[in-house]
Amino acid sequence: MSGHSKWAQIKRQKGAADAKRGQLFTKLGREISVAAREGADPSANSRLRIAIQRARDANMPLDTIERAVKRGAGAGEGANYQEITYEGYGPGGAAVLVRAMTDNRNRAAAEVRSVFSRNGGNLGESGCVSWLFDAKGVITVEVDGNDPDDLALRAIDAGAEDVQVGDGVVDVYTDLSSLEPVRESLEREDVAVAAAEMQMIPKTTVDLDDRSAEQLYRLIDKLEELDDVQDVFTNSEISDEVAARLVG
Repeated sequence: MSGHSKWAQIKRQKGAADAKRGQLFTKLGREISVAAREGADPSANSRLRIAIQRARDANMPLDTIERAVKRGAGAGEGANYQEITYEGYGPGGAAVLVRAMTDNRNRAAAEVRSVFSRNGGNLGESGCVSWLFDAKGVITVEVDGNDPDDLALRAIDAGAEDVQVGDGVVDVYTDLSSLEPVRESLEREDVAVAAAEMQMIPKTTVDLDDRSAEQLYRLIDKLEELDDVQDVFTNSEISDEVAARLVG
């Protein structure tokens, strides 16, 4: 999971810029609305509960969250979003998995295909790379002056499957059913949880040279700029030096 951790680090450090582009709350609200279709009660809908918590972590106003829930539950006006997964290959043969929510499938497909073709990638058929990933819960814990190894042990005691110590954070991996219980257990111990969400984690990774890694970064960056795209995942492995350069 080391490759995933480095890409996650890049994404975290890009977060402020993404928010400035005005997309963050829009994407979080869309996630809440789609999750609320399965039930508007967070206590009975784990997907909605996780989506709302992500929005709170990003400091989304409570009234904005409530409106998104009402839209998804059919009590408010708004677009009817569909969930779509696009799969393809990036520079160096890296697998790329794109999770989108859109009210216009034709527009979304055309935009995603264009970004792939303009940035050294190829959009593939459904199923071509999804088998390379597992859906996992990922909890990001801020070290915040604590011993990272101690935090990792506490996470494992709480039910984590694996941990990855990074730069100032510990990434905690769980199965999806354990995401909320592990998060709650850590928070009861006053562990600083920065985020908890579902992610697609690669089963194995592929090594990229510096040039391919930088090209893949541009592809992922352009995909994440699309309004319809919620998340982008890859199975590529990059060096610490390239990761540091990409985050500037």
